[in-house]
Parts: sequence; C-alpha cells; structure tokens
Amino acid sequence: IVCTAGNGGAGRVVDALAPHLPFEFIRVHHEPDGHFPNGVPNPLLIENRAVTAEHVRAEQADLGIAWDGDFDRCFFFDHAGNFIEGYYIVGLLAEAFLTEQGPQRIVHDPRLMWNTQAITRSGGGEPVLSKTGHAFIKERMREVDAVYGGEMSAHHYFRDFAYCDSGMIPWLLIAGLISQTGRSIADMVAARALAFPCSGEINSTVTDPVALLSAVEDRYAEGSILIERLDGLGMEFDDWRFNLRLSNTEPVVRLNVESRGDEALMKAKTEELLALINA
Repeated sequence: IVCTAGNGGAGRVVDALAPHLPFEFIRVHHEPDGHFPNGVPNPLLIENRAVTAEHVRAEQADLGIAWDGDFDRCFFFDHAGNFIEGYYIVGLLAEAFLTEQGPQRIVHDPRLMWNTQAITRSGGGEPVLSKTGHAFIKERMREVDAVYGGEMSAHHYFRDFAYCDSGMIPWLLIAGLISQTGRSIADMVAARALAFPCSGEINSTVTDPVALLSAVEDRYAEGSILIERLDGLGMEFDDWRFNLRLSNTEPVVRLNVESRGDEALMKAKTEELLALINA
C-alpha cells in the first residue's frame, strides 16, 4: 500500500497501526511538517494526485491512499494509479455494512446519489438524504440511527465511531475487503462506474450565483421529473440528473452530473450545463 500523508498527521497513525496489520507500506511525504514542503495536502486537487499515482505504478502496489492534512478524509488509487472517485467509495462502504449487518439506514448527500441509493436498496437498506456538511450528516444519522453516512468529498461517518467522520476507518475497511475477496478496488467499483457514470465535482467562478441557479432551473424545468432544493438545486430526469450548489465562502458554483448507464449522455449534459454556467 502506497500511503501519502502529505506531511500532515496521518503518517504517525499509520506507523502506530502498521505493526498490527498484514500490509507492506510505501510511505510518501510521511513526516509531519507544518510548512508543507510538498504543497497543500489536498488530494481533491488534481495536481496533488500525481505523486501517489506515480508511486503506485513504480512500486507495483495493490492500493494507494492519500490523506488531507488533518486526515479526516482519505482518497483511493487503484493498482494502476487511477484515482477512484469518492462517490463510488460511499457505495462500496454502504454495501460492506449492509452485507455484514443486514438492512440498515445509509445517509448520503445530494450531490451524487443514484449509485448509493441503488446499492442500499438492493441490500435491503434504506437510503436517507441529508444536506452536505458534517453537522448535517451527523444530525441526520442520529435521527434515523444510520450505521454509516458518506459524502462524495471523502467524508465518511460511522455510528460506532460516535457518528463522527474518520480518515482511517475507511481505508482499513477497503483494505480488508481487498484482502478478504482477492478483488482489486478497480474491480469492485468498475461495474458501479458503468452503471452510474458521473462528472465529479466541477467548480466554476460566477458573478451572480443566485441568479445563475434561477436561470438553470428555468432552462431545465420542462421535462424534469423531480426538483429538490435541499442543498442548492437538484434536478432529475429519466436518465440523468444534476446538482448545482453555491459555495458558502466564495463566488463559486459546484456542479455534479450523473446518468443511468450512459456516459456519453452524462458528458454531453455536463458540457451543456457548463456552457450555460460560463455564458
């Protein structure tokens, strides 16, 4: 396992766990350093993923893991160094809990959700929608006694961890699944990515985000089968859906698009929405 701590706090915890685990760790940017000599430890930034991907390929590792600075989020790379979209990790962890514990409630955010809902229902569970953000997810989990809650941004919450999020529990669960099944993480998520292809989150700077959301709703209202405003604007159609939400801190909108098994449609609708956003 290639583990990239980003000079944050994760390295010390990996060192404490390592003697108890049957894994070989390749440590990258491992030592804590508050000056962050290797850049901002945020693997959501595409430019920050290369170092983990390159080490996975060079070391022929089975798995790559990268954390943010305070290691409350962890991000995954397959054996070929490909970044795994966090959306599919939510579904993978939901499936693991449902398989082990039987029907349970699974809390998810509204940005991307069809895959999580499908997996939860097929496992006899109940998907529960929550507004994005740790305070909202934790509150909703307590309300419905959910075993697990996941956000596509790589925050994962666990009932048995006082409903808190952790950047350590998810990778231990994923590594356990790989060990138990003999399947790679790429294999485990491949079918889900085909069933529900997604754009990933795309940020755009705009001058008037509120006016933009209104214009987008007007443009797509005809033909929509569901409009929800729990967190930004969510609109659903027969074969695709999108969520467009405002940033709380900057004049930015965040777009997510997904479809039912039609990657070309997802890409076309993403381009269509981005053209409207950037007009």
